[in-house]
Amino acid sequence: MDQLASEIAACRLCAARFAATATAHEPRPVLWHGPAARLLIAGQAPGLRVHRSGQPFTDPSGDRLRDWLGLEPAAFYDRSRVAILPMAFCFPGYDARGADLPPPLICAATWRARLMAEHRAVRLVLAVGAAAIRWHLGDRRPVTQVVTEWRGPAARGIIPLPHPSWRNTGWLKRNPWFAAELLPELRARVAALMEDDDR
Repeated sequence: MDQLASEIAACRLCAARFAATATAHEPRPVLWHGPAARLLIAGQAPGLRVHRSGQPFTDPSGDRLRDWLGLEPAAFYDRSRVAILPMAFCFPGYDARGADLPPPLICAATWRARLMAEHRAVRLVLAVGAAAIRWHLGDRRPVTQVVTEWRGPAARGIIPLPHPSWRNTGWLKRNPWFAAELLPELRARVAALMEDDDR
């Protein structure tokens, strides 16, 4: 794992791509791994704040995600319990209009299978957003359709989630079942994993 983490930290596959974005930034892979972790959070890609901090979900999306999970920051960032492995490890940058660019596909194609093989203790995967849902479930339908049918994947140890971005506040209001039905089950599953680690 240490060797693989070092290789990812040194990755420069997307250097030219990032240099050509409106942000013209350098690669900075953000990897929060833990080979003993029971919970795997599979996000999309770091945003600009995470690019600067070097720690995943240090932004309003992270605040919302921790609320969804019922986890305080200390537990959320406990590498012995939680691995946070986005589909792309670097901030993809913004386009000329200031919109987020998608996670480069080459990142998951290069690293994901190897990383998943190192995380054999994982018992629950949270597939957050379209890119993670596609990789972990092989499902290319719209996120809403997949998340609506969350009970099927959850039985296999994968819970699909929309991205916790503020941009999805309207989605959450239009889909009250998410907070009423999915979140209680999500929090219970996460709490059970954490309690199991305490034994």
